[in-house]
Amino acid sequence: MARQTFIEATVSISELKKDPMAALDSGAGFPIAVLNRNEPIFYCVPAAVYEAMLDRLDDHELVAVVAERSGEPSIRVDLNEF
Repeated sequence: MARQTFIEATVSISELKKDPMAALDSGAGFPIAVLNRNEPIFYCVPAAVYEAMLDRLDDHELVAVVAERSGEPSIRVDLNEF
């Protein structure tokens, strides 16, 4: 059964073994799907893309915290006290 990949660039596991950097370069900076017998077995994600994904997840978690706390009373701080 063929599974859908959400990536345009794919390489076979054999291609990855033969020349890992060429396989990664085929993605042109975007993630690639590594296939075994035409089935995706994992995705290779460039470091910059992975870091951006983590930043987005952190932002998403912060939005959830803000939404959760939006009903709480705010604390007023007088900065002149410091």
